[in-house]
Amino acid sequence: MRFLHTMLRVGNLERSIDFYTKVLGMKLLRTSDNPEYKYKLAFLGYGSNPEHAELELTYNYGTDSYDMGTAYGHIAISAEDIYATCDAVRAAGGNITREPGPVKGGSTVIAFVTDPDGYKIEFIQRKDDGVPGGLNN
Repeated sequence: MRFLHTMLRVGNLERSIDFYTKVLGMKLLRTSDNPEYKYKLAFLGYGSNPEHAELELTYNYGTDSYDMGTAYGHIAISAEDIYATCDAVRAAGGNITREPGPVKGGSTVIAFVTDPDGYKIEFIQRKDDGVPGGLNN
């Protein structure tokens, strides 16, 4: 088995594509439009399947917002230099909602940004070995 993608419903597909490509540096991998069933899809990522998991953005025609509910947490992305990453995100118009610092109860450095639909994305500082720090590191 292999993790392939995470899907998020978005209220404005172009706005979300702009955020994930221009602010977070992902690549737009492919899109599809299904007028008969009234939805559009965009797949983004830092690479494509099967080597990398992808992010699927789904726009349902005529729906411009969604209720987050209480179950969604966040998507996590590793970064070599979390401080520089947050500076670049801010410079590109992104909203850092938690400045870089150690996770509560640990030493791994994390930060959070929120996308245009309110989804949280966690940045996790990579260790010297290139592996993201764990919650107890």
